[in-house]
Amino acid sequence: MSASSGSTAEPVSYGSYLALDELLTLQRPRMSPEHPDELLFIVVHQASELWFKCMLHEMDHLVGAMERAEVMYAVLAVERLNALVRIVAAQLAALETMPPQHFAAFRGYLGTSSGSQSVQFRALEAASGARDAHFMQVIQEHGEVPELVRRALERPTLEELFEQLVAREGVTVESLYTGPAPTPLFLLAEGLLEYDSGFARWRFLHVQLVERIIGPLTGGTGGTLGARYLQKTVSQRFLPRLWAVRAQFFGPSRPAGTATGTPSQDPGKR
Repeated sequence: MSASSGSTAEPVSYGSYLALDELLTLQRPRMSPEHPDELLFIVVHQASELWFKCMLHEMDHLVGAMERAEVMYAVLAVERLNALVRIVAAQLAALETMPPQHFAAFRGYLGTSSGSQSVQFRALEAASGARDAHFMQVIQEHGEVPELVRRALERPTLEELFEQLVAREGVTVESLYTGPAPTPLFLLAEGLLEYDSGFARWRFLHVQLVERIIGPLTGGTGGTLGARYLQKTVSQRFLPRLWAVRAQFFGPSRPAGTATGTPSQDPGKR
């Protein structure tokens, strides 16, 4: 029934649209009396999960565009995804203000919880291209693989989807970097590499945060290895073959001056 016909429905307000009454009751510090830094710790991690939800949503758009060979739409989708990665990484700065003794005060109340249990983060890794044996082992440590992660694993990786687009156009990845002008596929390649490097940057900042708060050798929450495990993930790449193409331009066997032709022909120069 419409408002003009006598509907008694409450008008939508800022608070009701965002469900703030419910949202703002979801931060539940466990330490008693409450430690002032525990609220910050909870909010940063809850906010990260909300951004992960957005990232998975945008990942679906990116994958769909690549599957439909809508390259320019994919360029826009990966641009938004990259903006979200920067936001998630920037949030870590708030936790850097927490001294180690403050975290130690309420750390025991986290129980067996660990960031490694984040289903959405694991789904992002899987959707991006994580398929190695160690990743598969990690996602099975807590029981059956969650459906969200399983669905991501069933789809082609970002690198596979990109290579399918390149083959469809009848070109090579190398030619994208040596043509006379940037092409939509070149812009997509650069956007995907930015996503990969942005994800690695987030991992690096996370390692630095953990080392700053609990030290490089202290085990993480939930029985994890803490910084020692996170350090190993920093060098992981979702698009290794695309990175390898870039490396070819500076390989030891390439004569100087023959990498990309004249500067005016190099779409990678800015």
